[in-house]
Amino acid sequence: MSSQVKHKKTLVVVVGPTAVGKTATAILLAQHFDTEIISADSRQFYREMTIGTAKPDTQELAAAPHHFINSHSIQEEYSAGDFERDAMKLLDELFLAKDVVIMVGGSGLFVRAVCEGLDDLPKATEGIREALNKSFEETGLEPLKQRLKDIDPAYYAIADIDNPQRVIRALEVYEATGNPMSFYQKKDLSKRPFDIVTIGLNMDRDKLYERINLRVDKMIGAGLLDEVKSLAAYRHKPAMLTVGYSEVFDYFDGKLTFEEAIDKIKQNSRRYAKRQITWFKKYGNTTWFQPNDIDAIISFTKATLL
Repeated sequence: MSSQVKHKKTLVVVVGPTAVGKTATAILLAQHFDTEIISADSRQFYREMTIGTAKPDTQELAAAPHHFINSHSIQEEYSAGDFERDAMKLLDELFLAKDVVIMVGGSGLFVRAVCEGLDDLPKATEGIREALNKSFEETGLEPLKQRLKDIDPAYYAIADIDNPQRVIRALEVYEATGNPMSFYQKKDLSKRPFDIVTIGLNMDRDKLYERINLRVDKMIGAGLLDEVKSLAAYRHKPAMLTVGYSEVFDYFDGKLTFEEAIDKIKQNSRRYAKRQITWFKKYGNTTWFQPNDIDAIISFTKATLL
């Protein structure tokens, strides 16, 4: 009988706040383990959204095979449930040839979709969604956030409550069923046919905020305003209600000056980063590293594969 032990396949998940350096770390891991990368970023799927989503550039995409970058059009609806289905199918294929696959992303819901499976949430009726969207357009996000906090403090504590899409979806579920979103998050986790190792990246808060501010300045210099202008026909799509896009639309509408819009993007990006850190610290069994400590990250990952 052979003494060789057949190891279970392993998904290595790299998570952390925006601008912390997840892409670079994922590429180095993919190169080390001679494998491929699945992006779990809810906006990088869309071909038309490039500058504002901080997609990997041409050089980075060439450094390791990436999946779910530029895979869809903004004209298509692509949910976390769709991503779960497609990513699981892709993993089945990748694991035929690879023992390790890397997944990277800051979208907690999309990471959770692959690692744990999503709850079977009820479909919302159009009337409810339209009423909530109208409320958002007329009075902004704050009243909706307060309502969510009142009806579902448990979900509010972990959700990305600065993302209108997430807040509206949670209120939709409540309006349609009378049950809060947290009610649907109590089922047993889905069993996955592979091991999961989650690596979290974080750094000193002031340094992270400096990186976020610098990234926003680079986005503006790279032509973010022109990109947003080209997407005006889709401005009511959920992806357009996110940081970097909604503020520029407010500038175009005369609600903010140019300087105010840039400051708002930076502020909302910093708030989003804080929410991401909170989410991933509460989520799963994550081991945290500084993003520049790649040797320790690789050593840790190799040790988990033994």
